[in-house]
Amino acid sequence: MLPLSVALGGRRPTLLLTGGAGVLGRALIDELAAEYRIVCLRHRTPLQDPRVQEVGADLLAPGLGLTPAVWRRLAAETDVVVHSAAATNWRAEPAEIRRTNIEGTRAMLELAEAAGAPLYYMSTAFVANPPSAENAERFPGAAAYLVSKAECEEVVRDSAVPAVILRPSVVMGDSATGHISGAQGLTRALGAIVKGQVPVLPGAPEARIDTVPQDVVARATGDLVRGGVTGGAYWLTAGEHALFQHEVVETCLEFAERYGPRPHKPRMIPLEAVNRLLLPLIDGAGFPASLRRRLRDYAELLLVFQRDLPLGTSLGTSPGAPPGAVLGGEAVSRDFLRQALVRNLEYWAGRPGGMRTRRGAEPRPAATVTRELAS
Repeated sequence: MLPLSVALGGRRPTLLLTGGAGVLGRALIDELAAEYRIVCLRHRTPLQDPRVQEVGADLLAPGLGLTPAVWRRLAAETDVVVHSAAATNWRAEPAEIRRTNIEGTRAMLELAEAAGAPLYYMSTAFVANPPSAENAERFPGAAAYLVSKAECEEVVRDSAVPAVILRPSVVMGDSATGHISGAQGLTRALGAIVKGQVPVLPGAPEARIDTVPQDVVARATGDLVRGGVTGGAYWLTAGEHALFQHEVVETCLEFAERYGPRPHKPRMIPLEAVNRLLLPLIDGAGFPASLRRRLRDYAELLLVFQRDLPLGTSLGTSPGAPPGAVLGGEAVSRDFLRQALVRNLEYWAGRPGGMRTRRGAEPRPAATVTRELAS
């Protein structure tokens, strides 16, 4: 395959994007807007971004809820489809999560086929971490999300459309600025550790927390789109460089010292004891409702996103990247991820609900509290 701009004789190709209002969607617009005419299908949340053209649509409605004329025009104009939209609210009904993700993917495949365009499907690396029967019963929303993503991959593979499957791990904010659109579960969990609101954490200290900055995921996706790659599955993960849980916690506690006394270190509970001891304990009447809800949220998040073994990674390889470059740009390393984590904490601290608005305090210089972290 030739790069798309070359195959089109140099004209600016049209990229149809779903999920543009989400964390990854915003990062993809930043990455691709200079080279592509971006048309965003959006349901409720306006993007209000002058770099894109918005089209109101409904992934679950016949014909995307568009008039036949608009649908045909989109199919005629679209050169590439990036399907990033998904149901990610684990509190929704499991059947609705599955329906939204699977039927939405089918609808975008139908449009891509009519357009003769390749489709880039944003899945998740945690299809490699299917929930146990016990966790599926206790956390049905998270389980439905993971199962639906695996089923969507099957739908994509079984279609006649040339397609690339992208599998990012947990997406954090920008590696340089920490900026992120909206509050992710990871951001809330890290902030609670900084504030000393997490007495216990599920998982061993050596469990890996695989997280990758949004700009790295967007750049890798852009490399594949620009390079004309139209097949295969790519793991956009930290892999063997993923930080251990104790490193993440230590970074949060050190960051908290910029604002005051170091919080107590959360006690880490092995995963095998979470379902047997922790969750039944917090369901008891002795825990305040807010603390019970917070601990259940962290247990759900970490049980889904933790792994003892590293995930595979495609970052650092060269398919689709310019000569001499690698997929995703700068190589992901442990130091890079630690620095990105601190940038994300700095961005969170200055936002509503962060440290300044909560305590009214300015941070002390970071150099006075920095320590070396064991790898």
